[in-house]
Amino acid sequence: VRIRVGFGFGGAARPDDHDAFGHLVDDLERLGFDSLWVSERAGSATLDPMVAMAYAAGRTERLKFGPAVMVLPGRNPVLCAKALASLDRISNGRALPAFGLGIADTAEQQAFGVQRSERAAWFDEALPLIRRLWTGDVVDHDGERFRLDGVRILPRPVQDPFEVWLGGQAPSELRRCGRLGDGWLPSFTTPAAVADGIRLVSETAAAHGRSIDPEHFGALVPFVHDALPERFAQRLRARQPDLDPAEVVAHGIRGLRSRLEELVSVGASKFVAFPLDEPSDWHATVEDVATELLPLQT
Repeated sequence: VRIRVGFGFGGAARPDDHDAFGHLVDDLERLGFDSLWVSERAGSATLDPMVAMAYAAGRTERLKFGPAVMVLPGRNPVLCAKALASLDRISNGRALPAFGLGIADTAEQQAFGVQRSERAAWFDEALPLIRRLWTGDVVDHDGERFRLDGVRILPRPVQDPFEVWLGGQAPSELRRCGRLGDGWLPSFTTPAAVADGIRLVSETAAAHGRSIDPEHFGALVPFVHDALPERFAQRLRARQPDLDPAEVVAHGIRGLRSRLEELVSVGASKFVAFPLDEPSDWHATVEDVATELLPLQT
């Protein structure tokens, strides 16, 4: 099993000026992190993931990068396919597409222009269409939401296949990953839930004549340096009332390592560590995470 560790920037903890973000990208490349991930939140100060990933691509030679995760409902699938293929081309095959439905937040849903009840149907039509567009073939499509007549996008992605990771952990999202995805990357989850999710994703894939590479199960793992801020605890309780927030948010860098080791034991191998609270020193945090976690990479 190839264990890989990436670093993510979320909605609350985000270096959003040129010098801070650029120097952190340099740190991730220098220290040997596998990848950089940027959350998508239209209504927060988080950098737009496509812009941030393109910037990182031009500044690095080895580091991979992905959105954590990109909201697909509301996006034009042709333009989305074009942008991600272009990113993979200019980075020489370092893009990691990852999609989700988007958070259940009224303001975010308004930003993307899709009602909550319509998100799943949009996703299920858009993702297979994007995959067809990545082949470089001329595409005709007559669907519920999209109609294409002789559309072709170039350049093609460097990676072939251009594998797609899906987020989410509701049963319907796990089954969608089994039907349509190439990997699963949930967040705010427990080792027990990951074990159950791997099983359901794999079973669903098999039922549809597919298989998910055992190497393609991972997790976005949040951590805090001190006590979990109450505003985050309240949000987590609202999302998962029966779960203690401490079960999904690691405390300190050593707690983060312990959480990754637990996740490895249930079959996950690709990880993104991201701070929930704003570090007092971003560079020191990245260095500390590298010291504690990168020895786990295989």
